[in-house]
Amino acid sequence: MTGKKPMLLRPAAKDYLWGGTRLNDDFNLDIPMYPFAEAWVCSTHPDGPSIVTESEKTLEDVLRNDPSLLGRHVLQVTGGKAELPILIKLIDAKSDLSVQVHPDDEYAMRVESQWGKTEMWYVLSAKPGAQLVYGFNRDMEKEQVRKALDEKKLNECLNHVPVRKNDLFFIEAGTVHAIGAGCLIAEIQQSSNVTYRLYDYDRIGKDGKLRPLHVDKALEVANLKSSASPRQPMRVLKYVNGCASELLSRCKYFQVERMILNTEGRRLVDFKTGSNSFHALLCVDGCGVLFGEGYMQNFFKGDCVFVPADSMELRLHGMAQILDVSC
Repeated sequence: MTGKKPMLLRPAAKDYLWGGTRLNDDFNLDIPMYPFAEAWVCSTHPDGPSIVTESEKTLEDVLRNDPSLLGRHVLQVTGGKAELPILIKLIDAKSDLSVQVHPDDEYAMRVESQWGKTEMWYVLSAKPGAQLVYGFNRDMEKEQVRKALDEKKLNECLNHVPVRKNDLFFIEAGTVHAIGAGCLIAEIQQSSNVTYRLYDYDRIGKDGKLRPLHVDKALEVANLKSSASPRQPMRVLKYVNGCASELLSRCKYFQVERMILNTEGRRLVDFKTGSNSFHALLCVDGCGVLFGEGYMQNFFKGDCVFVPADSMELRLHGMAQILDVSC
């Protein structure tokens, strides 16, 4: 049975000052940018839409013309248009990211006319000693946070968590957080670009001025209670011939599975899709081929393929690790 074809995407790129070179070095994205901080590999957000390589149209344009590609139950409608509800990034933190927080849907829609931002991080690589910030190490009040900022002692109040390759972290809206230097991360999040900086190490932006903070808004949406250090969840691998898979995260906004593809000779692995959701396949290691009737797409480390709902029957071949994101 013939269905809709998958689409290889080309990322939007961001040159935030804390970025490095690893998105080109490790993923061969060949984007002439330094610093190269983020690759938005699957996005319809106006701040950085991904491009469908075959047509050179934005993914946003393609989905606007045919919202059925998203499937049922996942359409978010803002200003009369159907949106991709998720955004997928590759992040290279050469330096520490700012200490920040994201609002929930209610606050973000009311104040910013965007969706809120809950996200998940999957650690692709971490240098020895790498850390992230996850909430506070004690219960705080708003005025205590302001005082710590004034005295440049906020870092003493934050919960610092060591980071290792293959760790995963779920960052719910309202959690004060920061990715630390030396982390290479795949981020799956709601389609939002609302970030409130609480602290930024007094760094200077491109305009020669201190980068702006958003302390008042941050304190309105932040969870100021003490945060227990997140434990790595138990992860169970399920095996079929040529592929192992594990559930990394499931919430009301997205589901993420990791596929470990290892086929030999002519062996192929069925990729099961349903009519209820699109899938975004992000290759985080290795390479492979995606097959369908009259369709073949090579993919390499760093590539993201958008698989529409009601897609054609598909099979995979290769040696690769893939993050399969759906709703």
